[in-house]
Amino acid sequence: MISKVLSAAVIGLDAELIEVEADVTNGLPATIVVGLPDTAVQESRERVKTAIKNSGCSYPQTRVSVNLAPADVPKLGTHFDLPIALAIVMASGEVDLDATEKMFLGELSLDGQLRPVPGVLAAAIKAKSLGIKEIFVPKQNAREAALVAGLAIYPVSDLKQLLGHLMKIKLLGKERAVKPEEILKNFRPSLDMKDVAGQELAKRALEIAAAGGHNILMSGPPGSGKTLLARAMAGILPDLSLEEALELTKIYSIAGKLSGSVVTSRPVRSPHHTTSNVALVGGGANPKPGEITLSHRGILFLDEFPEFPRNVLEALRQPLEDGVVTVARASGSFTFPAKFTLVAAQNPCPCGYLGDMSKKCVCSPGQVFKYQKKISGPLLDRIDLHVEVPRLPYEKMANQEPAENSENIKQRVQGARAVQQKRFGASKTNSEMSLTELKEYCRLGDEQQQLMKQMMKLYNFSGRSLHRILKVSRTIADLAGSDVITGQHLGEAIMYRPKTE
Repeated sequence: MISKVLSAAVIGLDAELIEVEADVTNGLPATIVVGLPDTAVQESRERVKTAIKNSGCSYPQTRVSVNLAPADVPKLGTHFDLPIALAIVMASGEVDLDATEKMFLGELSLDGQLRPVPGVLAAAIKAKSLGIKEIFVPKQNAREAALVAGLAIYPVSDLKQLLGHLMKIKLLGKERAVKPEEILKNFRPSLDMKDVAGQELAKRALEIAAAGGHNILMSGPPGSGKTLLARAMAGILPDLSLEEALELTKIYSIAGKLSGSVVTSRPVRSPHHTTSNVALVGGGANPKPGEITLSHRGILFLDEFPEFPRNVLEALRQPLEDGVVTVARASGSFTFPAKFTLVAAQNPCPCGYLGDMSKKCVCSPGQVFKYQKKISGPLLDRIDLHVEVPRLPYEKMANQEPAENSENIKQRVQGARAVQQKRFGASKTNSEMSLTELKEYCRLGDEQQQLMKQMMKLYNFSGRSLHRILKVSRTIADLAGSDVITGQHLGEAIMYRPKTE
């Protein structure tokens, strides 16, 4: 007797329907699993066998064949344990179950308990798109799956409990659907902008970066507050929309980094400068999202920017320009979203004190040149805002006058984002404008055109620099509540570009 049970395989950031087929025939006792299973799926034979026995059923003492179809799709992960176990008990005639229009996911322990697995949200989305009515998942994954409306979610604690439900002995309760207001909670940062002394110019630049999704590079001596400012930026980012929260939850679920049932705040990722190319961009034998995808719709903070390996930094060029990263492997090409705000911090030289008013730099001109050339010109050209963060005197740091808090700045940022939402009709920022949109929304008057022409000639700005200046100008105008870009908005945007004569 052949039995069939539905499950799913996660490929990239999406799921594919998988049919788990089992057949019990005469022959020497053996369990064979075919259909491109990885090591984790092959090892499921022992977990499934023991779990079935400890759940009150008998395991066939003959030949058991398990096929995961379609056979050309790689099957990765331990979530196939549950569907394989169900298929085997059905094929052996041990129990009579109804598994039609149902999807099953879960890792089995030896006593039959279910452990949580990654990628449940992607599988639930796929199940709904295929018209599958019900999905059975480990209890810990139930809230994650319940984000998909119109799908019956059943949380399962162990195999015996599931068999009782399918045999209609004792039915399981459905998981309550998650409401949008439960997802979109207000984020409370651990560090407030008011706690950072001085650095008004850097704070202004971070406000512009948060409002328009622009990349920013802060340069200054050690201890000037660059890292502190980057961490405080999390508190001025706008709240997530429902669509963004679901998108991020799906990414973190597949990466196996989902700490709760849903992502409720914008991610802030801060990889060490020894991070490898694969860890930052994503990839591996079975491609998984990297740090730039985990920071999607949030912040990627790279401290000690020039200390990152050259090949790692150059890998940022495509995602900074396109908002996606493509990982090509022999098994296929995978595209991961990467619309993040890059916040980078660096010292001006190896010793860190070039240009400092209080401490003398001890680096030779050659050392300074070599250090600054670690970051290529094309990469620097893709960073919208370049700001100096000088070391503050004691009087400024000891000043007890209250600075503006993150909540006030956040309100202005959200106001600017609301303007962009209305302008583009989607969760899109000014930094993501296409050339067509740039021409439509960043028109300059005759006076501004003349100013831009003079600055292009004076500082040798590239075409990309021109586009970045216009996008930043548009964000500054949005923060000011202006429909047009004025000379003041344009002048401030130009101030944040590196100058070369």
